[in-house]
Amino acid sequence: MSTGSATGARTRSRRNLILLVAGAVIAAGIVVGIAVALRTVPAVADFIETYPGGAPSAVPVQEGFPAWVSWQHFLNFFLLAMLVRTGLVSRGETRPMGYWSPRNRRSGLRLRLPVFAHLTLDVLWIANGLLYIVLLFATGRWSRLVPTDWEGIPHAVSVGLQYASLQWPTESSWVHYNALQQMTYFLVVFVLAPASFVTGLRLSPMWPKSAANLLPLERARKVHFPLMIAFVLFVVGHVALVLLTGAVRNLNHMFAGTDGEGWTGVIMFGVALVVTAGAVLAIRPMVLRTWAGLFGSVTR
Repeated sequence: MSTGSATGARTRSRRNLILLVAGAVIAAGIVVGIAVALRTVPAVADFIETYPGGAPSAVPVQEGFPAWVSWQHFLNFFLLAMLVRTGLVSRGETRPMGYWSPRNRRSGLRLRLPVFAHLTLDVLWIANGLLYIVLLFATGRWSRLVPTDWEGIPHAVSVGLQYASLQWPTESSWVHYNALQQMTYFLVVFVLAPASFVTGLRLSPMWPKSAANLLPLERARKVHFPLMIAFVLFVVGHVALVLLTGAVRNLNHMFAGTDGEGWTGVIMFGVALVVTAGAVLAIRPMVLRTWAGLFGSVTR
């Protein structure tokens, strides 16, 4: 690619990003305006009063967050950020920075370095997710994430209206999630993550050739990137609400496993951000070559 073409591509990317952000801000303003107006309607006000937002459960829900939830939460965030970074590097790579292949080259496997890094991280992310699900059911904490009562649907709609109007519902995630949180986390853990895994596996050389017709390659390619966008939007919205609805207490829940107003959770969150940002910024050709060289042969 020539210098002029590269400069033009960067300019178009910046322009598209600015338009995207501006469009998102305008859309958010419209949604807030509509939600505020709806809450002045008596029938809507009565609906919110009838369904304030709790997540009704047919089984007991355990309070608090054990240490393994905090660690799983951090590892999931860290690995997801690295997956997004390596995925974007792979999509934007115009000139391969190198290739990885097993030391036993009889397999014929040969991967571009960002693809190798992405697949390696994917294995760790899936392993972390499977461990989380096993612990979730082994400890009986699954009822926090799995809806067990249809009445949770109107409660979730009510919570959505309250969030959209910037009037936060009364809640305590230490005791239980609200209905919208529960349904969102359920979809992310049990629908979005498996779909990302399956479509990503289909795009990798690990997919059995005998099963090629089960999921067409082009369909997997068209679905996998939007799934990544969905994860990014979830993380952005999740972090924003954590900070807006009581940052100190929420961060203590998530990172310190306590229900207090101390600063331990905030400090641990700051450390997690620094570690994650440093790892994301370290994704460079030299780092990828060194990383891949630990597990096989690297050629340019």
